[in-house]
Amino acid sequence: MKILTGNDLASGAVTWWAGSYWSLHVEDAIDVGETGEAILTREEGARRVNNPYIIDAVETADGPRPAHIKDRIRALGPTVRPDLTLKPADPNAGSWVI
Repeated sequence: MKILTGNDLASGAVTWWAGSYWSLHVEDAIDVGETGEAILTREEGARRVNNPYIIDAVETADGPRPAHIKDRIRALGPTVRPDLTLKPADPNAGSWVI
């Protein structure tokens, strides 16, 4: 599975390609398969996202999970305290970054 990530041009927030828009939530990301490069070129030209790139991910019951630890941390948020994650109410939030 391949998904796209980058940073929102206006806010700098980590974003994930959801098919027709960039989402702040990795679970909204879709598998871009072989179309990833074309989407990156189009979206970078549209100036909606900064430094977009393709990453490997695995499908889980909760949606895509980035395969590499760096991108898992980007998806979840700070790792210093579970209450500072992007989803502090999620009791399983800290289990992603182990």
